[in-house]
Parts: sequence; structure tokens; C-alpha cells
Amino acid sequence: MTGAEPARATSSEDAAELVAQLRELAGADPADVRQVVAEVLAALDRAAGGALRDHLPEAIRVDAGLDEPTSAPL
Repeated sequence: MTGAEPARATSSEDAAELVAQLRELAGADPADVRQVVAEVLAALDRAAGGALRDHLPEAIRVDAGLDEPTSAPL
């Protein structure tokens, strides 16, 4: 290592930055945030080989396009 490598943010710093960005988006349009989160979760699920969807509530799986709703909305 030469010491010229950029400093790597910690996981908590990364998470805090993501939360800040989502809050900024939510102020503009909550529907946009919901769409972004759904796309991120779908990408994470694909990267995990489909293992993430088993840990998500049904409503989130449906929003992310990972599952079909089990009942029709009222």
C-alpha cells in the first residue's frame, strides 16, 4: 500500500449518507422515494440470488416487483 488510497467511509457513515439522501428525496415526492427504495431492494435481491425477498414484508416485496400480492386490495 502506498498510502495514496482514498479513505473508506464506515458502514455507519454510508448508512447515514443514504438516509440523508432518502430524506431529501422524500421532501420532494414520497412516491419517488418509494420507487427508488423498491428498485434498490430489487437490485439487492438479485445480487443476493433471491435470498433477500424472504426477509421482506409482503407489501415491500410487491412494491419491489419481487412478489405478487396474495389478495386483491379493498
